[in-house]
Amino acid sequence: MFDDNSPHVTPAETRLTILVWASTMGTYLLLAVGGVTTLLDGGTACSGWPTCGPGAIDNLSDPAVLVAVGHRIAALMIGLLLAVTLLLAWRYRSGRVSAILSLAVLLYPFQVGVGALAVTRDTAALSDVHLVLGVGIFALTILALLLHLESVNTNSPVTADSANEITYQEPESAPTGDIAGPDPSTKPTGKFSILRNQVSAYVELMKPRLMWLLCLVAVAAMTLAAGPDLPVKTAVTTVTGGVLAVGASGTFNNVLERDVDQEMDRTADRPLVEGRIPVYRAVTFGFLLTGLSVGVFVSFVNVLSALLALLAILFYSVVYTLVLKPHTQQNIVLGGAVGAFPALIGWAAVENTVGMPAVLLGGVIFLWTPAHFYNLALAYKDDYARAGFPMLPVVRGEGTTRRHILLYLGATLLSSVVLGITTQLDWLYAMTIVLVGGMFLWTVLRLFREQTEQAAFRTFHASNAYLGCLLLAIFVDALLV
Repeated sequence: MFDDNSPHVTPAETRLTILVWASTMGTYLLLAVGGVTTLLDGGTACSGWPTCGPGAIDNLSDPAVLVAVGHRIAALMIGLLLAVTLLLAWRYRSGRVSAILSLAVLLYPFQVGVGALAVTRDTAALSDVHLVLGVGIFALTILALLLHLESVNTNSPVTADSANEITYQEPESAPTGDIAGPDPSTKPTGKFSILRNQVSAYVELMKPRLMWLLCLVAVAAMTLAAGPDLPVKTAVTTVTGGVLAVGASGTFNNVLERDVDQEMDRTADRPLVEGRIPVYRAVTFGFLLTGLSVGVFVSFVNVLSALLALLAILFYSVVYTLVLKPHTQQNIVLGGAVGAFPALIGWAAVENTVGMPAVLLGGVIFLWTPAHFYNLALAYKDDYARAGFPMLPVVRGEGTTRRHILLYLGATLLSSVVLGITTQLDWLYAMTIVLVGGMFLWTVLRLFREQTEQAAFRTFHASNAYLGCLLLAIFVDALLV
Protein backbone atom coordinates (compact mmCIF):
# COMPACT_ATOMS: atom_id res chain seq x y z
CA MET A 1 0.00 0.00 0.00
CA PHE A 2 2.83 2.39 0.82
CA ASP A 3 5.93 2.98 -1.24
CA ASP A 4 8.65 0.60 -0.17
CA ASN A 5 11.39 2.14 -2.31
CA SER A 6 11.64 5.51 -0.57
CA PRO A 7 14.45 7.72 -1.86
CA HIS A 8 17.88 7.78 -0.37
CA VAL A 9 18.00 10.90 1.76
CA THR A 10 21.40 12.56 1.73
CA PRO A 11 23.00 13.93 4.92
CA ALA A 12 22.59 17.45 3.51
CA GLU A 13 18.87 16.90 3.03
CA THR A 14 18.60 15.51 6.54
CA ARG A 15 20.36 18.54 8.00
CA LEU A 16 18.10 20.89 6.08
CA THR A 17 15.02 18.96 7.21
CA ILE A 18 16.08 19.27 10.85
CA LEU A 19 16.85 22.98 10.48
CA VAL A 20 13.56 23.79 8.78
CA TRP A 21 11.70 21.76 11.40
CA ALA A 22 13.60 23.55 14.19
CA SER A 23 12.85 26.94 12.61
CA THR A 24 9.17 26.04 12.40
CA MET A 25 9.04 24.99 16.02
CA GLY A 26 11.10 28.01 17.04
CA THR A 27 8.64 30.48 15.53
CA TYR A 28 5.80 28.50 17.10
CA LEU A 29 7.60 28.72 20.46
CA LEU A 30 7.87 32.48 20.08
CA LEU A 31 4.15 32.75 19.42
CA ALA A 32 3.32 30.70 22.52
CA VAL A 33 5.77 32.48 24.83
CA GLY A 34 4.76 35.81 23.35
CA GLY A 35 1.19 35.03 24.29
CA VAL A 36 2.22 34.30 27.87
CA THR A 37 4.22 37.55 27.90
CA THR A 38 1.10 39.46 26.88
CA LEU A 39 -1.05 37.72 29.49
CA LEU A 40 1.46 38.53 32.25
CA ASP A 41 1.78 42.12 30.96
CA GLY A 42 5.46 41.58 30.35
CA GLY A 43 5.67 44.74 28.23
CA THR A 44 4.93 46.87 31.30
CA ALA A 45 7.26 44.89 33.56
CA CYS A 46 10.03 45.06 30.95
CA SER A 47 9.31 48.40 29.28
CA GLY A 48 12.76 49.13 27.88
CA TRP A 49 14.20 47.73 24.65
CA PRO A 50 16.36 45.77 23.94
CA THR A 51 17.01 45.57 27.69
CA CYS A 52 14.29 45.96 30.26
CA GLY A 53 15.65 49.19 31.65
CA PRO A 54 17.50 50.11 34.85
CA GLY A 55 16.92 47.74 37.74
CA ALA A 56 14.57 45.45 35.89
CA ILE A 57 17.17 42.74 35.42
CA ASP A 58 17.50 42.53 39.20
CA ASN A 59 13.82 41.59 39.42
CA LEU A 60 13.95 38.25 37.60
CA SER A 61 11.92 36.74 40.43
CA ASP A 62 8.95 38.49 38.82
CA PRO A 63 7.46 35.97 36.34
CA ALA A 64 6.47 38.77 33.97
CA VAL A 65 10.05 40.05 33.74
CA LEU A 66 11.46 36.54 33.44
CA VAL A 67 9.13 35.59 30.59
CA ALA A 68 9.70 38.89 28.79
CA VAL A 69 13.49 38.50 28.97
CA GLY A 70 13.24 34.88 27.87
CA HIS A 71 11.05 35.90 24.93
CA ARG A 72 13.64 38.40 23.70
CA ILE A 73 16.55 35.98 24.08
CA ALA A 74 14.56 33.31 22.24
CA ALA A 75 13.72 35.82 19.49
CA LEU A 76 17.43 36.47 18.92
CA MET A 77 18.25 32.75 18.80
CA ILE A 78 15.35 31.90 16.49
CA GLY A 79 16.31 34.75 14.17
CA LEU A 80 19.83 33.35 13.88
CA LEU A 81 18.42 29.86 13.32
CA LEU A 82 16.23 31.12 10.49
CA ALA A 83 19.22 32.83 8.88
CA VAL A 84 21.34 29.66 9.11
CA THR A 85 18.49 27.60 7.66
CA LEU A 86 18.18 30.03 4.73
CA LEU A 87 21.93 29.88 4.06
CA LEU A 88 21.85 26.09 3.99
CA ALA A 89 18.83 26.11 1.66
CA TRP A 90 20.70 28.46 -0.70
CA ARG A 91 23.82 26.31 -0.54
CA TYR A 92 21.99 23.18 -1.57
CA ARG A 93 20.02 25.01 -4.28
CA SER A 94 16.61 24.40 -2.76
CA GLY A 95 14.98 27.12 -4.82
CA ARG A 96 11.38 27.19 -3.60
CA VAL A 97 12.38 26.62 0.02
CA SER A 98 14.96 29.40 -0.25
CA ALA A 99 12.37 31.81 -1.64
CA ILE A 100 9.88 31.11 1.16
CA LEU A 101 12.53 31.31 3.88
CA SER A 102 13.90 34.54 2.37
CA LEU A 103 10.50 36.14 2.84
CA ALA A 104 10.35 34.89 6.44
CA VAL A 105 13.84 36.26 7.17
CA LEU A 106 12.95 39.61 5.61
CA LEU A 107 9.80 39.85 7.74
CA TYR A 108 11.60 38.84 10.92
CA PRO A 109 13.46 42.10 11.75
CA PHE A 110 10.33 44.05 10.82
CA GLN A 111 8.34 41.96 13.30
CA VAL A 112 10.99 42.53 15.98
CA GLY A 113 10.86 46.26 15.34
CA VAL A 114 7.08 46.33 15.68
CA GLY A 115 7.42 44.37 18.93
CA ALA A 116 9.94 46.91 20.24
CA LEU A 117 7.59 49.79 19.43
CA ALA A 118 4.68 47.97 21.06
CA VAL A 119 6.71 47.66 24.28
CA THR A 120 8.15 51.17 24.41
CA ARG A 121 4.93 52.91 23.38
CA ASP A 122 2.54 50.47 25.09
CA THR A 123 0.23 50.36 22.06
CA ALA A 124 -2.29 47.53 21.76
CA ALA A 125 -2.62 47.98 17.99
CA LEU A 126 1.12 47.46 17.51
CA SER A 127 0.94 44.33 19.68
CA ASP A 128 -1.74 42.96 17.37
CA VAL A 129 0.40 43.70 14.29
CA HIS A 130 3.34 42.02 16.02
CA LEU A 131 1.23 38.89 16.57
CA VAL A 132 -0.07 38.86 12.99
CA LEU A 133 3.47 39.10 11.62
CA GLY A 134 4.52 36.23 13.88
CA VAL A 135 1.65 34.11 12.56
CA GLY A 136 2.74 34.96 9.02
CA ILE A 137 6.34 33.93 9.66
CA PHE A 138 5.19 30.66 11.22
CA ALA A 139 2.95 29.99 8.21
CA LEU A 140 5.91 30.60 5.89
CA THR A 141 8.09 28.12 7.79
CA ILE A 142 5.31 25.50 7.61
CA LEU A 143 5.10 26.07 3.84
CA ALA A 144 8.89 25.85 3.50
CA LEU A 145 8.85 22.59 5.45
CA LEU A 146 6.15 21.18 3.20
CA LEU A 147 8.00 22.15 0.01
CA HIS A 148 11.24 20.67 1.32
CA LEU A 149 9.58 17.40 2.32
CA GLU A 150 8.00 17.13 -1.13
CA SER A 151 11.37 17.72 -2.78
CA VAL A 152 12.80 14.61 -1.09
CA ASN A 153 9.63 12.58 -1.52
CA THR A 154 9.46 10.04 -4.35
CA ASN A 155 5.71 10.53 -4.79
CA SER A 156 5.12 13.49 -7.07
CA PRO A 157 2.23 15.75 -6.08
CA VAL A 158 -1.15 14.70 -7.41
CA THR A 159 -2.32 17.17 -10.05
CA ALA A 160 -5.91 18.06 -10.70
CA ASP A 161 -5.91 15.95 -13.87
CA SER A 162 -4.33 12.90 -12.35
CA ALA A 163 -6.54 13.14 -9.26
CA ASN A 164 -9.57 12.61 -11.47
CA GLU A 165 -8.05 9.38 -12.72
CA ILE A 166 -7.82 7.94 -9.21
CA THR A 167 -11.02 6.10 -8.46
CA TYR A 168 -12.29 4.13 -5.56
CA GLN A 169 -13.91 0.74 -5.69
CA GLU A 170 -17.59 0.36 -5.03
CA PRO A 171 -18.48 -2.65 -2.89
CA GLU A 172 -19.00 -5.66 -5.13
CA SER A 173 -21.96 -6.87 -3.15
CA ALA A 174 -23.35 -4.83 -0.33
CA PRO A 175 -26.01 -6.96 1.31
CA THR A 176 -29.06 -5.41 2.86
CA GLY A 177 -31.03 -6.32 5.92
CA ASP A 178 -29.80 -8.16 8.95
CA ILE A 179 -26.36 -9.71 8.87
CA ALA A 180 -26.14 -13.44 9.31
CA GLY A 181 -25.03 -14.56 12.74
CA PRO A 182 -21.71 -16.16 13.59
CA ASP A 183 -20.98 -19.83 13.43
CA PRO A 184 -23.10 -21.48 16.15
CA SER A 185 -20.08 -23.49 17.26
CA THR A 186 -18.38 -20.25 18.33
CA LYS A 187 -21.26 -19.01 20.47
CA PRO A 188 -20.63 -18.84 24.22
CA THR A 189 -22.26 -21.40 26.43
CA GLY A 190 -23.48 -20.93 29.97
CA LYS A 191 -25.67 -18.13 31.33
CA PHE A 192 -22.77 -16.04 32.64
CA SER A 193 -20.79 -16.31 29.40
CA ILE A 194 -23.84 -15.39 27.33
CA LEU A 195 -24.58 -12.38 29.55
CA ARG A 196 -20.98 -11.21 29.45
CA ASN A 197 -20.92 -11.54 25.67
CA GLN A 198 -24.12 -9.53 25.33
CA VAL A 199 -22.92 -6.76 27.65
CA SER A 200 -19.62 -6.60 25.77
CA ALA A 201 -21.48 -6.34 22.45
CA TYR A 202 -23.61 -3.42 23.64
CA VAL A 203 -20.54 -1.64 25.01
CA GLU A 204 -18.85 -2.07 21.63
CA LEU A 205 -21.83 -0.47 19.93
CA MET A 206 -21.22 2.67 21.98
CA LYS A 207 -17.64 3.09 20.65
CA PRO A 208 -16.09 3.58 24.09
CA ARG A 209 -12.67 4.49 22.68
CA LEU A 210 -14.13 7.80 21.51
CA MET A 211 -15.57 8.67 24.91
CA TRP A 212 -12.50 9.58 26.92
CA LEU A 213 -11.23 12.23 24.51
CA LEU A 214 -14.64 13.80 23.85
CA CYS A 215 -15.44 13.89 27.57
CA LEU A 216 -12.05 15.48 28.23
CA VAL A 217 -12.97 18.21 25.73
CA ALA A 218 -16.16 18.91 27.69
CA VAL A 219 -14.28 18.96 31.00
CA ALA A 220 -11.70 21.38 29.58
CA ALA A 221 -14.50 23.68 28.39
CA MET A 222 -16.17 23.55 31.80
CA THR A 223 -12.96 24.50 33.60
CA LEU A 224 -12.42 27.36 31.13
CA ALA A 225 -15.87 28.64 32.03
CA ALA A 226 -15.82 28.11 35.79
CA GLY A 227 -12.16 27.78 36.76
CA PRO A 228 -11.60 26.38 40.27
CA ASP A 229 -15.25 27.10 41.13
CA LEU A 230 -16.54 24.33 38.85
CA PRO A 231 -19.29 22.45 40.78
CA VAL A 232 -18.59 18.73 41.04
CA LYS A 233 -22.25 17.92 40.38
CA THR A 234 -22.19 19.87 37.10
CA ALA A 235 -19.01 18.12 35.99
CA VAL A 236 -20.30 14.64 36.83
CA THR A 237 -23.74 15.06 35.27
CA THR A 238 -22.34 16.69 32.13
CA VAL A 239 -19.83 13.89 31.62
CA THR A 240 -22.56 11.31 32.25
CA GLY A 241 -24.84 12.91 29.68
CA GLY A 242 -21.92 13.18 27.28
CA VAL A 243 -21.03 9.50 27.61
CA LEU A 244 -24.63 8.56 26.84
CA ALA A 245 -24.67 10.91 23.82
CA VAL A 246 -21.45 9.44 22.43
CA GLY A 247 -22.84 5.97 23.00
CA ALA A 248 -26.04 6.81 21.13
CA SER A 249 -24.07 8.29 18.20
CA GLY A 250 -21.83 5.23 18.01
CA THR A 251 -24.80 2.87 18.14
CA PHE A 252 -26.64 4.60 15.29
CA ASN A 253 -23.42 4.67 13.29
CA ASN A 254 -23.08 0.90 13.76
CA VAL A 255 -26.66 0.40 12.61
CA LEU A 256 -26.42 2.59 9.52
CA GLU A 257 -23.05 1.24 8.40
CA ARG A 258 -23.60 -2.43 9.18
CA ASP A 259 -23.65 -3.42 5.50
CA VAL A 260 -20.41 -1.71 4.51
CA ASP A 261 -18.69 -2.61 7.80
CA GLN A 262 -18.38 -6.21 6.64
CA GLU A 263 -16.35 -5.04 3.61
CA MET A 264 -13.61 -3.64 5.86
CA ASP A 265 -11.15 -5.72 7.87
CA ARG A 266 -11.12 -3.03 10.56
CA THR A 267 -14.87 -3.22 11.19
CA ALA A 268 -15.76 -6.79 10.22
CA ASP A 269 -15.91 -7.89 13.87
CA ARG A 270 -18.46 -5.30 15.00
CA PRO A 271 -21.48 -6.69 16.88
CA LEU A 272 -24.04 -6.13 14.13
CA VAL A 273 -21.76 -7.54 11.43
CA GLU A 274 -21.25 -10.73 13.44
CA GLY A 275 -24.90 -10.92 14.40
CA ARG A 276 -24.27 -10.77 18.13
CA ILE A 277 -27.10 -8.24 18.49
CA PRO A 278 -30.24 -8.03 16.33
CA VAL A 279 -30.61 -4.77 14.46
CA TYR A 280 -33.96 -3.87 16.06
CA ARG A 281 -32.39 -4.17 19.53
CA ALA A 282 -29.48 -1.95 18.50
CA VAL A 283 -31.90 0.68 17.20
CA THR A 284 -33.89 0.50 20.43
CA PHE A 285 -30.67 0.77 22.43
CA GLY A 286 -29.64 3.86 20.45
CA PHE A 287 -32.93 5.62 21.11
CA LEU A 288 -32.76 4.61 24.78
CA LEU A 289 -29.29 6.16 25.12
CA THR A 290 -30.49 9.30 23.34
CA GLY A 291 -33.43 9.65 25.70
CA LEU A 292 -31.27 9.07 28.75
CA SER A 293 -28.69 11.61 27.56
CA VAL A 294 -31.26 14.31 26.92
CA GLY A 295 -32.99 13.45 30.21
CA VAL A 296 -29.79 13.80 32.22
CA PHE A 297 -28.99 17.16 30.66
CA VAL A 298 -32.52 18.53 31.06
CA SER A 299 -32.93 17.25 34.64
CA PHE A 300 -29.50 18.01 36.08
CA VAL A 301 -27.79 20.55 33.80
CA ASN A 302 -29.85 22.81 31.49
CA VAL A 303 -31.95 22.74 28.34
CA LEU A 304 -29.29 24.34 26.12
CA SER A 305 -26.79 21.57 26.82
CA ALA A 306 -29.52 19.00 26.13
CA LEU A 307 -30.29 20.59 22.74
CA LEU A 308 -26.60 20.67 21.84
CA ALA A 309 -26.20 17.00 22.80
CA LEU A 310 -29.21 16.04 20.67
CA LEU A 311 -27.84 18.08 17.78
CA ALA A 312 -24.47 16.33 18.11
CA ILE A 313 -26.15 12.91 17.94
CA LEU A 314 -28.10 13.91 14.84
CA PHE A 315 -25.05 15.43 13.16
CA TYR A 316 -22.87 12.34 13.65
CA SER A 317 -25.59 9.80 12.94
CA VAL A 318 -27.27 11.47 9.97
CA VAL A 319 -25.17 14.28 8.50
CA TYR A 320 -21.77 12.59 8.84
CA THR A 321 -22.70 8.90 8.49
CA LEU A 322 -25.33 9.17 5.74
CA VAL A 323 -24.41 12.36 3.86
CA LEU A 324 -20.74 13.30 4.26
CA LYS A 325 -18.84 10.04 4.70
CA PRO A 326 -20.14 8.17 1.63
CA HIS A 327 -20.40 11.15 -0.74
CA THR A 328 -17.50 13.60 -0.39
CA GLN A 329 -13.74 13.45 0.00
CA GLN A 330 -14.11 16.31 2.50
CA ASN A 331 -16.02 14.02 4.86
CA ILE A 332 -13.38 14.14 7.58
CA VAL A 333 -12.95 17.92 7.37
CA LEU A 334 -16.66 18.72 7.50
CA GLY A 335 -17.39 15.87 9.89
CA GLY A 336 -14.83 17.32 12.29
CA ALA A 337 -17.52 19.77 13.36
CA VAL A 338 -19.01 17.03 15.53
CA GLY A 339 -15.86 17.10 17.65
CA ALA A 340 -16.56 20.74 18.51
CA PHE A 341 -19.89 19.93 20.16
CA PRO A 342 -18.42 18.70 23.49
CA ALA A 343 -16.67 22.07 23.89
CA LEU A 344 -19.96 23.90 23.36
CA ILE A 345 -21.81 21.51 25.65
CA GLY A 346 -19.22 21.87 28.43
CA TRP A 347 -19.37 25.66 28.34
CA ALA A 348 -23.17 25.69 28.13
CA ALA A 349 -23.38 23.38 31.15
CA VAL A 350 -21.72 26.08 33.26
CA GLU A 351 -22.79 29.36 31.67
CA ASN A 352 -26.02 28.34 29.88
CA THR A 353 -24.67 30.16 26.81
CA VAL A 354 -22.25 29.42 23.96
CA GLY A 355 -19.18 31.55 24.74
CA MET A 356 -16.29 32.52 22.49
CA PRO A 357 -13.71 30.43 24.44
CA ALA A 358 -15.85 27.34 23.75
CA VAL A 359 -16.01 28.25 20.06
CA LEU A 360 -12.22 28.66 19.95
CA LEU A 361 -11.67 25.33 21.70
CA GLY A 362 -14.12 23.75 19.26
CA GLY A 363 -12.10 25.32 16.44
CA VAL A 364 -8.94 23.61 17.70
CA ILE A 365 -10.76 20.26 17.66
CA PHE A 366 -12.17 20.96 14.19
CA LEU A 367 -8.72 21.70 12.71
CA TRP A 368 -7.06 18.85 14.62
CA THR A 369 -9.48 16.23 13.29
CA PRO A 370 -8.11 15.99 9.70
CA ALA A 371 -4.50 16.00 10.96
CA HIS A 372 -5.54 13.15 13.25
CA PHE A 373 -7.90 10.99 11.19
CA TYR A 374 -6.15 11.23 7.81
CA ASN A 375 -3.44 9.04 9.32
CA LEU A 376 -6.00 6.33 9.97
CA ALA A 377 -7.32 6.81 6.43
CA LEU A 378 -3.79 6.23 5.13
CA ALA A 379 -3.35 3.06 7.16
CA TYR A 380 -6.74 1.65 6.10
CA LYS A 381 -6.78 3.01 2.55
CA ASP A 382 -7.55 -0.36 0.97
CA ASP A 383 -10.31 -1.01 3.50
CA TYR A 384 -12.03 2.27 2.68
CA ALA A 385 -11.67 1.62 -1.06
CA ARG A 386 -13.37 -1.77 -0.74
CA ALA A 387 -16.21 -0.20 1.22
CA GLY A 388 -16.66 2.54 -1.39
CA PHE A 389 -15.88 5.48 0.91
CA PRO A 390 -14.26 8.42 -0.97
CA MET A 391 -11.59 9.06 1.64
CA LEU A 392 -8.86 11.50 0.64
CA PRO A 393 -6.08 8.86 0.20
CA VAL A 394 -8.41 6.80 -2.00
CA VAL A 395 -9.55 9.67 -4.23
CA ARG A 396 -6.55 12.01 -4.27
CA GLY A 397 -3.63 9.78 -3.32
CA GLU A 398 -1.30 9.36 -0.36
CA GLY A 399 0.99 12.26 -1.25
CA THR A 400 -1.89 14.73 -1.16
CA THR A 401 -3.09 13.26 2.13
CA ARG A 402 0.32 13.71 3.76
CA ARG A 403 0.39 17.33 2.63
CA HIS A 404 -3.05 17.91 4.13
CA ILE A 405 -1.93 16.34 7.42
CA LEU A 406 0.96 18.81 7.68
CA LEU A 407 -1.13 21.83 6.69
CA TYR A 408 -3.93 21.01 9.11
CA LEU A 409 -1.35 20.42 11.82
CA GLY A 410 0.05 23.91 11.20
CA ALA A 411 -3.46 25.35 11.45
CA THR A 412 -4.05 23.39 14.67
CA LEU A 413 -0.87 24.73 16.24
CA LEU A 414 -1.84 28.29 15.37
CA SER A 415 -5.37 27.87 16.71
CA SER A 416 -3.99 26.50 19.99
CA VAL A 417 -1.92 29.67 20.42
CA VAL A 418 -4.96 31.87 19.73
CA LEU A 419 -6.93 29.85 22.29
CA GLY A 420 -4.24 30.34 24.93
CA ILE A 421 -4.00 34.09 24.37
CA THR A 422 -7.74 34.75 24.39
CA THR A 423 -8.57 32.56 27.39
CA GLN A 424 -5.84 33.81 29.74
CA LEU A 425 -4.16 30.40 30.00
CA ASP A 426 -0.70 30.41 31.56
CA TRP A 427 2.82 29.10 30.98
CA LEU A 428 1.94 25.42 31.59
CA TYR A 429 -0.42 25.44 28.62
CA ALA A 430 2.12 27.28 26.46
CA MET A 431 4.95 24.88 27.20
CA THR A 432 2.69 21.86 26.78
CA ILE A 433 1.48 22.79 23.31
CA VAL A 434 5.03 23.57 22.20
CA LEU A 435 6.48 20.28 23.46
CA VAL A 436 3.72 17.95 22.30
CA GLY A 437 3.25 20.00 19.14
CA GLY A 438 6.92 19.42 18.35
CA MET A 439 6.47 15.69 18.93
CA PHE A 440 3.42 15.62 16.67
CA LEU A 441 5.26 17.52 13.92
CA TRP A 442 8.27 15.23 14.19
CA THR A 443 6.11 12.16 13.61
CA VAL A 444 4.66 13.87 10.52
CA LEU A 445 8.21 14.34 9.21
CA ARG A 446 8.82 10.62 9.69
CA LEU A 447 5.53 9.91 7.91
CA PHE A 448 6.79 11.83 4.87
CA ARG A 449 10.09 9.99 4.90
CA GLU A 450 9.01 6.43 5.73
CA GLN A 451 5.60 6.35 4.01
CA THR A 452 4.59 3.17 5.83
CA GLU A 453 1.55 1.93 7.68
CA GLN A 454 3.58 1.92 10.88
CA ALA A 455 4.47 5.60 10.40
CA ALA A 456 0.79 6.44 9.83
CA PHE A 457 -0.20 4.71 13.07
CA ARG A 458 2.65 6.46 14.91
CA THR A 459 1.39 9.86 13.76
CA PHE A 460 -2.17 8.87 14.64
CA HIS A 461 -1.16 8.06 18.22
CA ALA A 462 0.95 11.24 18.43
CA SER A 463 -2.11 13.26 17.46
CA ASN A 464 -4.08 11.63 20.28
CA ALA A 465 -1.28 12.47 22.70
CA TYR A 466 -1.18 16.07 21.47
CA LEU A 467 -4.86 16.72 22.04
CA GLY A 468 -4.96 14.80 25.32
CA CYS A 469 -2.02 16.79 26.74
CA LEU A 470 -3.48 20.08 25.47
CA LEU A 471 -6.80 19.40 27.18
CA LEU A 472 -5.13 18.35 30.43
CA ALA A 473 -3.02 21.52 30.38
CA ILE A 474 -6.20 23.59 29.93
CA PHE A 475 -7.77 21.76 32.86
CA VAL A 476 -4.79 22.34 35.17
CA ASP A 477 -4.13 25.94 34.12
CA ALA A 478 -7.80 26.90 34.44
CA LEU A 479 -8.02 25.37 37.90
CA LEU A 480 -4.93 27.28 39.03
CA VAL A 481 -6.24 30.67 37.88
